[in-house]
Amino acid sequence: MASVQDLATPCNPNFCPGCGDFGIWSAFKKAAVESGWDSSNTAMIAGVGCHGHILNFVKIASFGSLHGRAYPVGEGVKMANHDLNVFVFTGDGDSLAEGGNHFMHACRRNHDINIMLHDNAIYGLTTGQTSPRSPHGFVTKSTPEGNLDEPLNVVAVAIAAGATFVARAYAGDIPKVAELMKQAVAHKGISILDILQPCVTFNKLYTHQFYQDNAYWLDEKYDPTNKAAAFAKALEWGEKAIAMGVFYKEEKPSYEQQIPALAAGAQASKPVEKRDIAELYRKYT
Repeated sequence: MASVQDLATPCNPNFCPGCGDFGIWSAFKKAAVESGWDSSNTAMIAGVGCHGHILNFVKIASFGSLHGRAYPVGEGVKMANHDLNVFVFTGDGDSLAEGGNHFMHACRRNHDINIMLHDNAIYGLTTGQTSPRSPHGFVTKSTPEGNLDEPLNVVAVAIAAGATFVARAYAGDIPKVAELMKQAVAHKGISILDILQPCVTFNKLYTHQFYQDNAYWLDEKYDPTNKAAAFAKALEWGEKAIAMGVFYKEEKPSYEQQIPALAAGAQASKPVEKRDIAELYRKYT
């Protein structure tokens, strides 16, 4: 079995001390070692933001996308080689603002990819502007008189858009985050894991203490197949009312399972047919 050391790269993490990204990074390595994820069976995709640096700190095949475009890159990788575990690391700004359209359509198509959404409710990399997850009235560099917008609810939007596995965790609880990552991979279809994480530098509201004081885990009596109950839990937010765990889970064919060409095996494993394209050039010149 591989060890955490086997996933080390020459790059040292440069997240701010106390950043929730450290917890997500540690949880992913823990899950990878326990599950045997490596470059032979796993690909990591990331968008632009503090979250994207995780690609530099984990020795697994990876690709850094354009801002907001991590979803379609992950979908393309999965369709090219549907045998891979595809992880898309994205932030609340990268995923819900620049990439909001991709978020919605990936959910409704049920691509078999795993979305690790680093949710700190602010743009951290560009030094603290309001994101789609920032609360109403929140004061930032871009909203000095308070945010006029209402925040998007990741869990509720994902369920409404058709996601078949929707969960939430707090980055400081590394074992629980790792376990949900493994559950996400086991699910056939799109998995959205909203990971609430503090931005210790620019977001002084959603701190480690805030989540430790107000988060609770859904118990064994909760039924994740009940969509109405999932919406009700998703809409809770506030003092002692931030639910964690699997909100919703539905079994249905993934996008890739419905593509006839993939039934015969991964496209990436098929030999490339050599063809003379001179005739094609002549046709269009």
